[in-house]
Amino acid sequence: MLLFNLTPPVAGAVLRLSVDFNSPVDYLIFIFQILFATAAVLLAGPVVISILCTRALRLQNRFIFMLNTSICDTLVGLSVYYQGLFDVQEGYPSRNGTYNVLPTLLGVNIMTFLFAQFDRYFAVCHSFAYMRFVTRRVIISTNVYCWFHVYVLLLIQNFLPLSKAVQVYVFSIITLQFIVLTKVAMTIKLYFVARYQLERDPPSAERENNKESLRIIIFVVISFLVLWVPSFVNIVLRLIVGRGLVFRNEATNLFAIMARLNAVCTPAVYLWGSPALREATVRTVWGRVCPRCRRRVVPSPVKGTSNGRPTKIH
Repeated sequence: MLLFNLTPPVAGAVLRLSVDFNSPVDYLIFIFQILFATAAVLLAGPVVISILCTRALRLQNRFIFMLNTSICDTLVGLSVYYQGLFDVQEGYPSRNGTYNVLPTLLGVNIMTFLFAQFDRYFAVCHSFAYMRFVTRRVIISTNVYCWFHVYVLLLIQNFLPLSKAVQVYVFSIITLQFIVLTKVAMTIKLYFVARYQLERDPPSAERENNKESLRIIIFVVISFLVLWVPSFVNIVLRLIVGRGLVFRNEATNLFAIMARLNAVCTPAVYLWGSPALREATVRTVWGRVCPRCRRRVVPSPVKGTSNGRPTKIH
């Protein structure tokens, strides 16, 4: 779904490192890619494990969306060990590419964030209908559909002739513009919902859950758009007017690096915005690695529970 910058083909290209180590900048780029990949895996990976191992979190719809994006972010972090350390160029034509399988992980995140925004909007504005019709099975199916939609489109694109594949790519770019505009509109709508409607609701655990989840999704979507839009604009410029920045490979592609930085920012926002997720992460992951970290955290009931038993939550 997301194809970054296009570069001329290189005859007889072989897999080599992303930089030549001819200058200090090359060393900085290589070290940055290693640190970036490691940070993404160490942030997003524990979030995945914590949600899977904590039943009180799995019962809440908002954490299912967090789980889906965190799985993507973990895979993005792992992909940087290949795309960032070796001479890889995705796109048409590609060089040592992955048929856009790895860049398309960002497409899954875009779809997931969009459905998460709709989910939080209906949970707050139409809570009665939401609790009645939006079941856990519906949320899980929605997250699975994000993967199905994006990768089926990619599969079709990879099996089509080059001319048809480019047409499908252009169509996906046009579709993506509508998705981005929808995300912006939903972010604005959610902001006003959080500012006005929730303040009028009586104090309750459900109200605090909604405030927390809205705050998280707004911050996540804003950071995602800020980091990803430059790459999107550069792609559009290259497609429409034939202009835009060209990079040697994915490791030196500043816009692609910015887009992939979401793999670090998104789980960081999740941990910052959700005390329950922080406690679960310390208990299930970091507490096992570092027992001192576990002793520093005072256990507290997860929001949406009563005496340790889950209540009606979403």
